[in-house]
Amino acid sequence: MSIKRSKVGARMSQCVVHGDTVYLAGQVADDPNADVAGQTKQILAKVDGLLAEAGSDKSKLLSATVWLSDIRAFDEMNKVWDAWIEAKLARPNLLVEIGFVAGR
Repeated sequence: MSIKRSKVGARMSQCVVHGDTVYLAGQVADDPNADVAGQTKQILAKVDGLLAEAGSDKSKLLSATVWLSDIRAFDEMNKVWDAWIEAKLARPNLLVEIGFVAGR
């Protein structure tokens, strides 16, 4: 299978396509002074662009992992996430959520 890399930097590529799977590097906001909602919007816009460049879109997401510097920002981030993905992934009263991806 071929491997296609795009937006290649000194240490990594922002997007790697292997077969029918698209891998994105961790994305961060260009403006770190924005609030959580603003940074989330910036990141999701980047993801939309990278996925489009790879011939995909958010409807084909297999997994996403979100890291927050402060869990108290969970609701603020999720408002933006929910509007983008159009689905709720967790209930606000949950204290822990763990995502996994495994090979077989």
